[in-house]
Amino acid sequence: MKQLIACCGLDCEVCDARIATLADDNALREATASKWRVMNNAPEITAETINCMGCRMDGLKFAYCAMCEIRSCAMGKGFGTCGECAELDSCPTLGAVLEHAPEAKGNLARKCQ
Repeated sequence: MKQLIACCGLDCEVCDARIATLADDNALREATASKWRVMNNAPEITAETINCMGCRMDGLKFAYCAMCEIRSCAMGKGFGTCGECAELDSCPTLGAVLEHAPEAKGNLARKCQ
């Protein structure tokens, strides 16, 4: 699995936060922050926090990653992604991501290399 698959299975390569970071696109940062604030009920997400090279990549991380229970859990268990976990299909924490982004499960099914 490519390194741009996040712990939760989201594809960082097509993520607006990563795209905005690479292009230094402040309008996309603002639009992404606005969308994610509503989607996650997270008023702390601002355009200034939209800087990320990918969940499992070196470099900038989206500020929300420090609070991400999924990333913390996977890393705490020594996994690259949740695809390595036996509890993948029953995990209530991951369930919210899969509800909003069902394609993430397919990414996780490929397992982390």
